Amino acid sequence: MTSENTLDDEDTFKILIATDIHLGYLEKDAIRGNDTFNTFDEILKCAKENQVDFILLGGDLFHDNKPSRRCLHSCISLLRKYCMGDSPILFHILSDQAVNFSNSKFPWVNYQDENLNISIPVFSVHGNHDDPTGADGLCALDILSSAGLINHFGRCQSVDRIEISPVLLQKGNTKIALYGIGSVPDERLYRMFVNKQVTMLRPREDQDLWFNIFTIHQNRSKHGATNYIPEQFLDDFLDLVVWGHEHECLINPNRNEQQLFYVTQPGSSVATSLSPGEAAKKHIGLLRVKGRKMNLQKIPLHTVRQFFIQDVALSDHPDLFSPDMPKVNQKVEAFCQDKVEAMLEEAERDRLGQHHTPEKPLIRLRVDYSGGFEAFNATRFSQKFVEQVANPKDVIHFVRQKENKARVKDDDLDFGQFMTQSSTEGLRVEDLVKEYFRTAEKTVQLSLLTEQGMGKAVQEFVDKEEKDAIEELIKYQLEKTQRHLQQRGVLTEEEIDQEISRFRETKRNTAEEDEEVQEALKRAKAHRIERGDTTEDLELSDGLDDFNMDSDEQAAPAPPTRGRGRGSRGGRGRGQTTARRGRGATASEPKPATRGRSQKATVVNTSQSRNIMDAFQAPLQRSSRATSATKSYNEDATIDDDDSGDDVSFVKPSSRPTQRAAFSSSTSRGSSQSQSLKGVTFDDDDDDEEEFDPFKARSGRR
Repeated sequence: MTSENTLDDEDTFKILIATDIHLGYLEKDAIRGNDTFNTFDEILKCAKENQVDFILLGGDLFHDNKPSRRCLHSCISLLRKYCMGDSPILFHILSDQAVNFSNSKFPWVNYQDENLNISIPVFSVHGNHDDPTGADGLCALDILSSAGLINHFGRCQSVDRIEISPVLLQKGNTKIALYGIGSVPDERLYRMFVNKQVTMLRPREDQDLWFNIFTIHQNRSKHGATNYIPEQFLDDFLDLVVWGHEHECLINPNRNEQQLFYVTQPGSSVATSLSPGEAAKKHIGLLRVKGRKMNLQKIPLHTVRQFFIQDVALSDHPDLFSPDMPKVNQKVEAFCQDKVEAMLEEAERDRLGQHHTPEKPLIRLRVDYSGGFEAFNATRFSQKFVEQVANPKDVIHFVRQKENKARVKDDDLDFGQFMTQSSTEGLRVEDLVKEYFRTAEKTVQLSLLTEQGMGKAVQEFVDKEEKDAIEELIKYQLEKTQRHLQQRGVLTEEEIDQEISRFRETKRNTAEEDEEVQEALKRAKAHRIERGDTTEDLELSDGLDDFNMDSDEQAAPAPPTRGRGRGSRGGRGRGQTTARRGRGATASEPKPATRGRSQKATVVNTSQSRNIMDAFQAPLQRSSRATSATKSYNEDATIDDDDSGDDVSFVKPSSRPTQRAAFSSSTSRGSSQSQSLKGVTFDDDDDDEEEFDPFKARSGRR
């Protein structure tokens, strides 16, 4: 046995990791309304009891892009209850915080703010549910960041190139480089990786001494050709990848034998869909890092509502019933009732002794009635268990696997049926639009817009209630096509049709297509403000009527130079940066850290006609698109920190693993990686309370 004092010494980082908490999910439900808040309370309480150095969240802290007042109030109350206090912070930040938190009005870590008492810092990236939106590009995490409750990092604004600068942390002799990237549309990020447009900056000095953690919130499993991020895309100098967005709990670190790093997938802390992946027991992780070695202890969550799911195929039971048997529906219904009652008995046995576990479990029975069987009344069946389950409206779900496959191949798509089955398979609105146009006839295919652009506009309309998104996308694309036709000098209808088709294909799956959607959304926000609509986006803005976010005109407030004076936090001073990287900034011309606004984008009214020939003969007055400065960094950036007195500089490695050897040996897998030891231990046993030595095992990287 190893004592706790031996495990948690002055050189050991203790980090609590969790992802996909989804605060506010079904908060209006009479039974499940408090589930997410109770579990978040347990997570923060666990962090305080284990005296962790900080909490690392992997995105989707909130379930909705615009959380309710009750949801925000509960989140703020819990963070204030558990994360504020007088306990000392025992680690230091060595990186340039003005770069790490450049999108914040207060570009420094919250525990160094002289007006706050933070005992447990929280670092978080945003997910796809709580991503930045609106005229100012804000999200719910930015509200918590301004309140000084969390540290929001990993934001990227550019659709052309992403450069990830790590948050450099040091505790004793242990150094951690914390990388993070908030949720980006999977197709776009996939394309940027392929085109070598994603770069991770590394400290130039002592690269082999840093333990590299990367937090990502993307599809890990393959949902389509480009609708996921393969692990092989990530750089091989990483040590641990914390993967968010996927809800199945696979928290035990899994070694990627090709890239030679470990991946942990904590999963969600609440079941947001009745699918098999959500049925796994929910855990969070307590990560210990000492030098180049780590240990991950999985901690079960006791406040999570139980979920049991079972699949039944009626054709697999010919000895019990057949389609031509008299009163077969009554026999099938009785058979299904026995299955549900068995799952309820299992849930009751598992809940013995767990006083914090909710009483009513989630039960789902999926019945495949292929082979000539008929479905009975699911609503009437579910009412039998209304006092026993937490989901009385959808206890049973009928599927016909073989017929679904045949329907997808058919030319005539039943869109209503497709939407029903898509909701169970976890497809997005954007996927529905693509599938619809893929199977639709040629006469109803898009001629100006692309399926991806239209899908994103529809998704904004459905998910974020942006009512003008589709209309503005059509208007903007019409204007752009008119300008293109004028420049090409085409006159006849046949030439116009050919040129439009060619123009549409040249921008398909490119950054230009993403820019069109963003421009359309900005115009939609502008029209909404002109109409005087009162939405949460307007409440979050600061009263200015400009809509472009890509300027550096507004400077950030200077960080305080003095701490709060507590002796236990004497090492919290923020260092002065010698070379600060901003948009278009160089080492000799530093720019402010925060993002200001560029010149006001001009919004014009377009013609109501959609006829290309009429618009070409009577040209419209067009608005000039404001060009936003692209984010650029120097090849090397020097960062000072007063705590250590040492300079930390970054080196820019190759954006793809295949070209790393062309730079320096510090990024080569053959030299530095093979010389460094990475020890990883974790419990495979289900008994999570067994004591262990986290730093006893060592394994060579190669």
